[in-house]
Amino acid sequence: MAASTSSISRLGFRHHQPLGTNPGSHSQPSGSVSFLSGSHCFYFKPLEATRQSQLSRVSVVVKAESRSEEMQVDISLSPRVTAVKPSKTVAITDQATALAQAGVPVIRLAAGEPDFDTPAVIAEAGINAIREGHTRYTPNAGTQELRVAICQKLKEENGISYKPDQILVSNGAKQSIYQAILAVCSPGDEVIIPAPFWVSYPEMARLADATPVIIPTSISENFLLDPKQLESKLNEKSRLLILCSPSNPTGSVYPKKLLEEIAKIVAKHPRLLVLSDEIYEHIIYAPATHTSFASLPGMWERTLTVNGFSKAFAMTGWRLGYLAGPKHFVAACNKIQSQFTSGASSISQKAGVAALGLGYAGGEAVSTMVIAFRERRDFLIKSFGEMEGVGLSEPLGAFYLFIDFSSYYGAEVEGFGKIDDSDALCRYLLDQAQVALVPGVAFGDDSCIRISYAASLTTLQAAVERIKKALLPLKSAVPV
Repeated sequence: MAASTSSISRLGFRHHQPLGTNPGSHSQPSGSVSFLSGSHCFYFKPLEATRQSQLSRVSVVVKAESRSEEMQVDISLSPRVTAVKPSKTVAITDQATALAQAGVPVIRLAAGEPDFDTPAVIAEAGINAIREGHTRYTPNAGTQELRVAICQKLKEENGISYKPDQILVSNGAKQSIYQAILAVCSPGDEVIIPAPFWVSYPEMARLADATPVIIPTSISENFLLDPKQLESKLNEKSRLLILCSPSNPTGSVYPKKLLEEIAKIVAKHPRLLVLSDEIYEHIIYAPATHTSFASLPGMWERTLTVNGFSKAFAMTGWRLGYLAGPKHFVAACNKIQSQFTSGASSISQKAGVAALGLGYAGGEAVSTMVIAFRERRDFLIKSFGEMEGVGLSEPLGAFYLFIDFSSYYGAEVEGFGKIDDSDALCRYLLDQAQVALVPGVAFGDDSCIRISYAASLTTLQAAVERIKKALLPLKSAVPV
């Protein structure tokens, strides 16, 4: 029997006592909301909150009596940790999962995870790897077999040539990105990040003691970086430009001509490197085409290309990604990985070889998934396009829709309160519609929310009906 909406209040959306406050006080940081999931609490704080309090070293002393002596234990955390925000996509996904486990019929559209099974050929390769005894450590950089296959893929599909020692296989593209930032950025360097951005980019920069420099883009320009804006932000501290195409969270795809304009600007700055996140390259909708930044004139030497198997091959749980670039940079990342996790799973690497053997761009297995994603995208574009006060940019890749719902802000809902930002709107939709979405503030654009359409068409149809019904009381806030 499904739990009532009131169950949501019992499981989440409660105020939580921040670390370091008086236990007798009920104060909470202004504008912050906590989601509770099991024993974990996830904070959602507005971006304008100052980092000064985050950076201050919180020192808490625990007193424990042992016989007649008193022991003091310092359980303070590193300023590097306190400066980093937790992932909202992870937090909301965990919260939605907790609600579902409690019997609340939540539709989960927060996580960027394909709803398809890993193609059978790939799964069988993993099973056979276990049966055949491929269960030991591999070389830190990955098996020769997989790195050779990656080199072939990059040459045939992306027009960029590498040798196996210029490839580093990691436990997912996320690890590859973080190691690349750690390897090339020094304290005080600037990492240029167009917004909306994937939630982890700025936090990874902070963990590397670098400074994220955010360049906003507009929905009217399909959330694509303006080369003039980029040029105005570059200086001697600029070390890394991160580009993601197709984009998470917008689904935007950078056309080759625009990338060429960006490349000309990059070429003027000797210290500037480019991290090209191409994890969604195969999930792309014609007539859009994918261009690898490293394939542009003069950019091979400056580009660190990151890709993986999670999205296109529905292999999220296999944890397999890779980095390609000049040997000097890849060797540095390899050194970090040798002291961090060592090599990726031997079983997953065998599966990765099978994935790359499916044919150009993943062959029929991937194209079947892309056809389904496109059908879902078209349905959502039509459904939300018919709604009053909604702003849309048609995604040309990935499986996300980044929708501007800011015209609904300012509404007051009895029993809930005021909806004044993307955080509040997502909490409201989870509470009233039982649909889990991610607030745009997590991606650097508070006017929007992200919907993942990596779910069946039937599920998406039900979600749209719930969202529309929940938004009806807010229509008074929409300008006529």
